[in-house]
Amino acid sequence: MRRRGFRSPSWTASLTWKSAVFLTVMCCTLAALLGVLVHTAVTRQTVGHAREKALERLELVIDAYEAGEPLPRDSGIDPPGLPASLRALAAGGERGTVVADGPHRPGDPDGQGGPAMWAAGPADGRALTTWTDYSHSARTIAGLDRAIAGSSLLAIAATLFVGLFAVGRVTRRLHQSARVARRISAGDLDARVDDPRTARPVRAQDEVAIVAGALDTMASTLQRKLQTEQRFTADVAHELRTPLTGLSAAAELLPPGRPAELVRDRVRAMRSLTEDLLEISRLDARTEQVDLAVHDLAPVAERVVRASGTDTEVRVTGAARVETDRRRLERVLSNLVANAHRHGRPPVVLSVDGAVVSVRDHGPGFPAYLLDGGPQRFRTDGAGKGHGLGLTIALGQAQVIGARLDFGNPPDGGALARLTLPEYVHLDDGDSGGNPGRDGGPAGTDAPHGPTEGRPHAP
Repeated sequence: MRRRGFRSPSWTASLTWKSAVFLTVMCCTLAALLGVLVHTAVTRQTVGHAREKALERLELVIDAYEAGEPLPRDSGIDPPGLPASLRALAAGGERGTVVADGPHRPGDPDGQGGPAMWAAGPADGRALTTWTDYSHSARTIAGLDRAIAGSSLLAIAATLFVGLFAVGRVTRRLHQSARVARRISAGDLDARVDDPRTARPVRAQDEVAIVAGALDTMASTLQRKLQTEQRFTADVAHELRTPLTGLSAAAELLPPGRPAELVRDRVRAMRSLTEDLLEISRLDARTEQVDLAVHDLAPVAERVVRASGTDTEVRVTGAARVETDRRRLERVLSNLVANAHRHGRPPVVLSVDGAVVSVRDHGPGFPAYLLDGGPQRFRTDGAGKGHGLGLTIALGQAQVIGARLDFGNPPDGGALARLTLPEYVHLDDGDSGGNPGRDGGPAGTDAPHGPTEGRPHAP
């Protein structure tokens, strides 16, 4: 059994999240380092001052012991509670100090006094000892530690907030550039980032502004090149129409025979290619205007199959009414049917299910490049038959009428093109009980597109 590795959530890959983690780690590291340095310095200073006082007091105790005078308060010889390490140091003939729990004092619930600074020296093989209260210094150090922790947390929060605000401004500009890039890839060549930092060339630009400016320049260059190609294609197609019209008329004057049929056939093919090029140039220019009306989908599909003159089976399992441009819809369906017969194998089936029309053949299926990137003009895997324009035009016309055209290869073989149309929904209450036409007539009539029927009424 293959063990699946842990997959982190997608939001953890964002620059904002990574910046937040980085800033938090760096702030915590810096705060910890500064806190340790301050704590060490203050503790060393406090302990040193307390040690000096304890050693000075020890001198007084030693003088009193040597003079036979009573020992001062908070001093004694081998008192209980003396740390063992300090006792051993004094027994060895040396003086020393240590911070430890003070001697027992009556009233202490734990049997020990507060923290004390012990100082001890040798006295006839014993430890002459004195101690001073260290609780005030300990409280000072503890308060300092709390202040360091609180200020560190406050500094981390402030730095994180300011850092995320600054990073957020950068990421918003990056997201804007990404959105514009996606719009350009979808065909909107007028999209631009228009970063305000690129408006004045003399102004210093950061890396995001440089990327945004490069993207805008690339989009402008690409738009100019595509417009040049579109104008060239349209101009060539327009220029070819006149000589082809004359050539077609001249071909009709040829005497009957096989050569005349071949000439007429080639002239028809050239005229069809020219018209396809003109249609593609209009689609590329995005100047097409749709003539919307409500139609029953099944009769339109059946009419396309009859006009094609092909042996195509029509299956209707639940036709719907759609609001579309019938001429463009018939163009899409006819191209799909023609492509299925030209590059596939029978049986070819056109299915109507609701607002979805599918064209299925049982040939080798669509090529991989088409499934990955969509139809490409002047490219076909059909052994040289056709120019690869039929599916390109079908996809362009489908986008014009607001439909979605998908291509796929079913598991049992063949090619499947699925056209999903926007289904017509009548909003009038009188249409809830049946399925009349738009003018109140019988279902199945193609009524002209009225100004308000079938659309939301103004309140």
